[in-house]
Amino acid sequence: MLKLKVEGMTCNHCVMAVKKALMKVPGVEKAEVSLEKGEALVEGQADPQALIQAVEAEGYRAQLA
Repeated sequence: MLKLKVEGMTCNHCVMAVKKALMKVPGVEKAEVSLEKGEALVEGQADPQALIQAVEAEGYRAQLA
């Protein structure tokens, strides 16, 4: 499991946008996004850099936690 720190989320719409973007990355089996914690937990064999790029493409900042 990978943990990403996600910055810039302000509402549940943001959470859903980040989750949807992560789920599109090849290798992702499950993604849970927490607005309160400002993080995303991703299960699967996805490339970490691809996850970060997917989140940033939605307009948020991300890095491995």
